[in-house]
Amino acid sequence: MAKALETFRGMVYPWQLDHMGHMNVQFYTARFDEASWHFFASIGITTRYLRDAGRGMAAVEQVTRYQRELFAGDLIYIESELLAMTARSVRFRHRMFHAESGVEAASTELVAVHLDSATRKATPFPQSIHANSTHSGE
Repeated sequence: MAKALETFRGMVYPWQLDHMGHMNVQFYTARFDEASWHFFASIGITTRYLRDAGRGMAAVEQVTRYQRELFAGDLIYIESELLAMTARSVRFRHRMFHAESGVEAASTELVAVHLDSATRKATPFPQSIHANSTHSGE
């Protein structure tokens, strides 16, 4: 498993709060999604690669755990790490932290599949991406 890589940094805005006064789950998910694209780029799955190769990525599984509420004004960051890679899929974890305290606020583990954009079917990653995944976060 590669070392964790920072893939997002931001803050919680008042308009992201729910009726309970803390960040709504849709915004945890949105932040994790943004972190995913930085994580993908770190292993060579860049926007340019996807466009030029006619490929895409699709999440097929996601499990999120919420450990600490976040409130308006809280500074946050996300660290991501590769857990496993197969010929056609990647499993990775994001951990969201309250930046001032360093306490983990939430985590999510995802499985994403590499797709042929034309056929919408899973397709193998090129060897270069497999090679990059062994160096992710180093």
